[in-house]
Amino acid sequence: MTYVTLTVDFSSMTWNSVAPRPSISLRLRGFDFCPPVLLRWNLLTHSGDFRFSCCCSDKLVSNRRIGTKGEQRKSDLRKNGCKVRVQAAPTWRFASSQPQLASRQEKYFPRCTPSNPGPQSRDTPPKRDTGIASAKDWGINLLTEHVNESGINEDGSTWYRESGEDLGENGYRCRWTKMGGQSSDGSSKWKEAWWEKSDWTGYKELGVEKSGRNSEGESWWETWREVLHQDEWSNIARIERSAQKQAKSGTEDAGWYENWWEKYDAKGWTEKGAHKYGRLNEQSWWEKWGEHYDGRGSVLKWTDKWAETELGTKWGDKWEEKFFGGVGSRQGETWHVTPAGERWSRTWGEEHFGNGKVHKYGKSTTSESWDIVVGEETSYEAEPHYGWADVIGDSSQLLSIQPQDKPPGVYPFLDFGSSPLPPQGGSSPSTPPQDGDRPSTPPQDGDSPSTPPQEGNPPSTPPRTQ
Repeated sequence: MTYVTLTVDFSSMTWNSVAPRPSISLRLRGFDFCPPVLLRWNLLTHSGDFRFSCCCSDKLVSNRRIGTKGEQRKSDLRKNGCKVRVQAAPTWRFASSQPQLASRQEKYFPRCTPSNPGPQSRDTPPKRDTGIASAKDWGINLLTEHVNESGINEDGSTWYRESGEDLGENGYRCRWTKMGGQSSDGSSKWKEAWWEKSDWTGYKELGVEKSGRNSEGESWWETWREVLHQDEWSNIARIERSAQKQAKSGTEDAGWYENWWEKYDAKGWTEKGAHKYGRLNEQSWWEKWGEHYDGRGSVLKWTDKWAETELGTKWGDKWEEKFFGGVGSRQGETWHVTPAGERWSRTWGEEHFGNGKVHKYGKSTTSESWDIVVGEETSYEAEPHYGWADVIGDSSQLLSIQPQDKPPGVYPFLDFGSSPLPPQGGSSPSTPPQDGDRPSTPPQDGDSPSTPPQEGNPPSTPPRTQ
């Protein structure tokens, strides 16, 4: 059994009293331990006391605490099965797979080195029927400085990153970041662009555009926008969000396209809708729906779905409802057509009078019919489940965009002859579909997938929007 003398000098410590700074010698009993473990002895102070803490990688060893008057308190060191050899100035070195003094942060999150400074690869296509994501989901993080850099990763893949700022009239400013990369063999490519825009009229915009292709041959394109502007006639603030997505399979004749939009204003007016298209080998399908709330209790909802096969079979379903103050109507149609051209359909309708009475009627091509009045409670949603207050809470990054400083005496130019937003290709229809009307061809004007951006061309700098 051996003893080691450890001397602690308190000359560098700060004391609250004017008493002389003592030097204490401790005689610690040691035990042999195999394999040897390098220990760290830390001197901790708290309220005029000091203590030694022993850190062992195998088991927890309790602390020996010593008061300022040299009082020694009982330690559980003898009871612990971990035997240690203590030395005041260790000089031994032990083989280890990792440096023992490396922090946990460095272990799991390695520092940025020349071999991994670039953006992470984004070679995954978007998912269907996920609606419009929020800015938090996108993780938009614009660089504060202008950069133009590129590099090669350890696996041979390449990357690039650029950022800049565009300025224009009326206080227009667009900050943007573009990035992209590809695998070493060129089978996987991706690119992404972020931007924020603002001007002196109060217009603010966040946007994302991304596209790519992976080694399985899948290709995709996606864009997202969130806009804040003030209506030039009513001076009411509006927030509009939109998302377009499309993807194409690399192994079969399959692809899909979606266009989503949401519009809100500070008085509760809300409009939402989507256009969707998909194809899987010999089958194709379409879907359109919309919701409109005027903020004063009036609501309109509608849906139209249909599908067809290459053999000529077609089928679909559509409905709409209109309500205000408990009074309104619902109507719809279900139909299908055989390859031989035979058509079957069933139409139905409801009239709600607001007094607990409902008139229900309908008919079909197979001689079904009904026309009755029943006692039934009227139920509908007069307000959107996600409205102005919700979108404000989820748009903190959009609202925090800072426009250029406006010089004194300069006033923004307001164009009352046009909307501050460009027309959307998938804007909601002005009227819901009428009974008996069914598009004979797939939706046009961007409703079906177009050719995605070519992989060799990164997303262009965001277009200027006044």
